[in-house]
Amino acid sequence: MQVEEARRLLAERLGGGPGPPSPESARAVTAQLAHPDALGPLVRRLSAGDLDLAECTRLSYRHVLGFDKLLLLAGAPRFMLRVHFWHGRTGPVPEDIHNHRCAIASAVVRGRVRMECYEPAADGVPATAYRETIDGPGGAWRLRRVGDARLRLLCTQQYGPGRSYGLAARTLHRVVSEEPTVTLFLETAPQRSVTDVYVRNSSHVTSPEAGRGDSTVDGGPAAYTTSATDIGDGHLTDDDRITDIGRITDDEPIGREGRSGGDDRSRGDIRTGGAERAGPPPKTPLPPAVYLAELDALARSLGY
Repeated sequence: MQVEEARRLLAERLGGGPGPPSPESARAVTAQLAHPDALGPLVRRLSAGDLDLAECTRLSYRHVLGFDKLLLLAGAPRFMLRVHFWHGRTGPVPEDIHNHRCAIASAVVRGRVRMECYEPAADGVPATAYRETIDGPGGAWRLRRVGDARLRLLCTQQYGPGRSYGLAARTLHRVVSEEPTVTLFLETAPQRSVTDVYVRNSSHVTSPEAGRGDSTVDGGPAAYTTSATDIGDGHLTDDDRITDIGRITDDEPIGREGRSGGDDRSRGDIRTGGAERAGPPPKTPLPPAVYLAELDALARSLGY
């Protein structure tokens, strides 16, 4: 697939209207692009220099959870297409429960991930709620404590090669990968300026590199749904669809303490009744040689 062909496909499938794209439309186009016959040629052309290398590497970095985020196609504010290279059990801490500022989609190219979906519930596991902002594309994360909360696990889904899912912005979830894994990840147009992050109080995280999920740009439509299916299928079964799994508006208090508190993640440890969060290290762009080597390895693994 040619680079401009991929851009046109994303623009057409995500639409240009005032409303946000649906999780299913994001999932469907990501699944199409993740097919080896599409992704292989695209990655090979990008690794051979058919890209703005300086811009792509500026927005590509090692995530605090231990996986590499490589930007493939920048189409902000409508979309950002990335490849995530998960290196297995190398992350410093488990991913926190979180949502996004936009509808997102992910397709597993190689390896396997487990996704857990959550909802607020009085009988759930105790957690500390935060609101996260980001200082523009590629900027630092800022975390502010907003109160106590309880979350209940709704479901767990396993995704291997050829499977994909789409998530509405405010869907609470976390993703776990315990083996080397590659996913194609799509961020759509931002719909709000904050992300909700929950640190389970039993985790007792003290690492200075403690981090959260894979959100870099996120948001939230009115219908909080997820969708999942096989790559290229385009249809959902009843078992694959989850609806109404928790909603938190920007003006709604979280837990008993509402929006109180004002700790900034950049100021060091945030201690919250058993849950601790430390400011993550600054985002450091991947060296061009590392970026190109990982794209080359992916292209070769896909037969290109």
